[in-house]
Amino acid sequence: MPRQFFVGGNFKMNGSVDTIKKIINHINDAEKDPNTALYLLLAREHLKAPLEVAAQNVFDKPNGAFTGEISVDQLKDSNITWTLLGHSERRVVLQEDDQFVASKTKAALDGGIGVIFCCGETLEQRESGETVKVVTTQLAAVKEKVQDWSKIVIAYEPIWAIGTGKVASTEQAQEVHAAIREWLKKEVSEKVAEETRIIYGGSVSEKNCKDLSKQPDIDGFLVGGASLKPAFVDIINSHL
Repeated sequence: MPRQFFVGGNFKMNGSVDTIKKIINHINDAEKDPNTALYLLLAREHLKAPLEVAAQNVFDKPNGAFTGEISVDQLKDSNITWTLLGHSERRVVLQEDDQFVASKTKAALDGGIGVIFCCGETLEQRESGETVKVVTTQLAAVKEKVQDWSKIVIAYEPIWAIGTGKVASTEQAQEVHAAIREWLKKEVSEKVAEETRIIYGGSVSEKNCKDLSKQPDIDGFLVGGASLKPAFVDIINSHL
């Protein structure tokens, strides 16, 4: 059975009540593949089913004295069914290490929340030929804590391409996606390798999404700045 195309919009720390409503209304009204799952941060009440909403973070502990954090139970209580974890901005700016991201991934999955798990390398690591090693090390931390991968979507996001306008070439992106799938096959199982969606993020736009979506191991996108624009719908439909 083919993997279902998956597109997530990461609004990051952008938007207002007015602009978010405009974006959501545009997505609701657009013609889309009826089987597409779209993940947005805001306004669950305004986004039509079956589109879903993902938080940008979740904590790895239950409710309690953890000021500024949000728990799995709080997300579920608000009908938020997914979370984004391991984004490079949190790994770099907030110094979240592989083990902490893996711990949060386990907590989310154990609580019934799906995870968009981000992994990727810096420009220095790519130029040193360490891309696959860096990415699989990040994934290996998850493997140590997680048994069931059915609610994990892996997002490969080269750090050097996030918000820079630089995009991994189609060949570069496919090469890393294929390496991730091979790692899943070897280290987890052939079934998980075949069924897990591996999506690409890093300055994805309506201009480059068509070519990227044609690659055999690219199963969708995690979209940053372009998700705030009307052209986001073109990216959602890029595989059609």
